[in-house]
Amino acid sequence: MKLYLSSFDIGNQSSKLVDMASSGKKAVIILNALDHKGEVRERFLREQTQKLTDLGFEVKELDLRNYFGKEEKLENFLKHKDVVWVNGGNTFILRRAMKQSGFDKIITDLIKEDKIVYAGFSAGCVVLHKDLHGLDITDNPNTVPEGYDKDIVWDGLGLIDFSIAVHYQSDHSETELTDKEIEYYKTNNIPYETLRDGQVLIIDGESIEKLD
Repeated sequence: MKLYLSSFDIGNQSSKLVDMASSGKKAVIILNALDHKGEVRERFLREQTQKLTDLGFEVKELDLRNYFGKEEKLENFLKHKDVVWVNGGNTFILRRAMKQSGFDKIITDLIKEDKIVYAGFSAGCVVLHKDLHGLDITDNPNTVPEGYDKDIVWDGLGLIDFSIAVHYQSDHSETELTDKEIEYYKTNNIPYETLRDGQVLIIDGESIEKLD
């Protein structure tokens, strides 16, 4: 299992992402967490694509909305990719997109089989815990773009056994809400890890490193 999890943007350890991908250069970028913010989505698509390209990756956008109800087609597409980069935004919109496309099941299998590197920031990494309760403090679970199911998906992908509190003690608009999120974790005895913007959590097999 290879996970590159950043609080915000590429983070300060981009060379580690390149190393984790080894010789693999085919990357896809997912921006469905920003499907409710069109102009912001387009900006992040341009900026993140350029940053991944600068690292040597061949980048294509993967819009999960194009695969709603087409799980087999999505699986065939992802089998030929080396890295998936999941952009931040609204965690609950992202989780809906993952479920409606079957991406959640497909990516879980590919990650566990070490056939792909999963990377991303903010919503892209917090969605990996088994339970998304507490994230409704920072993200509105009732924001539902056109084409999405209204039901809130509270279960995460279950690939990590702790929550991640991103934007911790950072110059970010959600930092104060992150403190409240952490209080929720403490009150409910939920294991968690904090990440400041710039920091990266790297999980490679049994190894877990938090790097500045």
